[in-house]
Amino acid sequence: MRLSIPDMSCDHCKAAVERTVIDIDSRADVIVNLSRKTAEVKTTAAPEAITAALKAAGYPATILG
Repeated sequence: MRLSIPDMSCDHCKAAVERTVIDIDSRADVIVNLSRKTAEVKTTAAPEAITAALKAAGYPATILG
């Protein structure tokens, strides 16, 4: 799934997003693009679980497709 995460602005944000997704699914693949403020996430977790966890971590995300 591709996510828009507009509140990311630095490497700390990137690491926090990656950690948050991995906390939900330890086998997830997460590729964050800071310049585009997006993340590609390959996971078996429900999309709602990922977006809820990111929102709780301070990084509200929108699913792009």
